Amino acid sequence: MKSNLEAEYASNSLASTLAALRAGVAAAASRAGRAADEITLVGVSKKQPRAAIDAAIEAGVSDIAESYVQEAVTKLAGLHGVRRHFIGHIQTNKAKAIVETFDVVQSIDRLDAGRAIAKASRTLGKRVVTLLQVNISQTERFGCDPAQAAEIARELREDEGLEIDGVMAIGPNTDDRSEIVRAFERAAAVFAEVGGNTLSIGMSTDYEEAIACGSTMIRIGTALFGART
Repeated sequence: MKSNLEAEYASNSLASTLAALRAGVAAAASRAGRAADEITLVGVSKKQPRAAIDAAIEAGVSDIAESYVQEAVTKLAGLHGVRRHFIGHIQTNKAKAIVETFDVVQSIDRLDAGRAIAKASRTLGKRVVTLLQVNISQTERFGCDPAQAAEIARELREDEGLEIDGVMAIGPNTDDRSEIVRAFERAAAVFAEVGGNTLSIGMSTDYEEAIACGSTMIRIGTALFGART
């Protein structure tokens, strides 16, 4: 267990890191002719301890994301004052636990996943906001075909009443910045077809390119919390 002094140091360190990240976001937004307040920063806390989440909230983070349901159920218990995002691959048999635990589900990547989340939402009487995950990278396993995204969104909205508020995508794992930009431009084009308010693209190493391509939500893990435990 950390001493009070250690906890205070961790909180101060994270607050400084967050301030630097927000400055980077503001600079990237300015270069793109955008306002920084158009972009939501989501702290990706998977494999981080609850104390790190508490420090992030104290520093001003209002959105927290997790990838693993079982880890999140315990770690996020009793957490208030933040939106909880699920960004992991959806197993349909865990849809109820996902809806119970999270407020936003970013990773609807196929019809049966969307239907399972919609059914769980109706069963629990709990509204969840969702995003359609599209695959824009040869290195990424999950995500629907961008060419099919608009039709999948239409079916889930009309047949299931699912609230799809936009698109999420993971950029390619490469140092080629032009390749990253091309991928994010494709995600932005799909977002225009799908509709909604949220384009969730950009992570610790590529959020500047994402902001230039119109991202309204960036998912930051390592650059905020440090290496995963």
